[in-house]
Amino acid sequence: MIEHTKEGGLHLITMQADSICPEWQKQMLDILDVVAADHKKGTTLILTGLDKSFCKGLNLQEVMKLSPDEMKLIGKNMKEIHRRMLMLPFPTIAAMNGHAFAAGAFIAMSLDYRLMREDRGWFCISEVDVGVPIPNAMMEMLRGKLPPNTARDALLTGKRYGADEAIAAGIADEKASMENLIEKAKTKAIEFAEKEPSIFKNIKQTWHKPMADAFKKEIENNL
Repeated sequence: MIEHTKEGGLHLITMQADSICPEWQKQMLDILDVVAADHKKGTTLILTGLDKSFCKGLNLQEVMKLSPDEMKLIGKNMKEIHRRMLMLPFPTIAAMNGHAFAAGAFIAMSLDYRLMREDRGWFCISEVDVGVPIPNAMMEMLRGKLPPNTARDALLTGKRYGADEAIAAGIADEKASMENLIEKAKTKAIEFAEKEPSIFKNIKQTWHKPMADAFKKEIENNL
């Protein structure tokens, strides 16, 4: 469901399932435990998907089968995944090989940099169209990551952004062909691999702390 490989200091996480279910969350949390413990100089992370989708959000067929308590747990685990991704002490890159919808879009926002496939795939915060509320902590993350007008339009209209529009809006940083996407992400990772790790960690975690604390508060208060 999720593959984790390592090449030198680079952790490559490939989401082989294009939607999120409880087992997906469990695997992701286990992988984040492993990568968070590896923070020596040169450590970086790339997250990508397969084929035409990066991550299309929750697997609604699976989620609709859950009990109320299980629904609460999937919400709690999603917040914990965002919190941990935000606070990873080294550079992280989303190599968006295709569609990133709803929870998948927020997964991409939890990482430091976003590269999009240039010829296919939408970034879309689609909750306004599917009738799903967005928790305050996720709003806080958008406020911390996106220009105000971009966050407004993405949230209130459910706009679908291709690579060029996403770059112009401040959502994505660069684009690449499908064939070159991972290599370009690796090149981006190499740019940061020689940063002094303790200082990088301090700067990044200080910046992300208000966003991560918002997730922590909702988890602790069972919101």
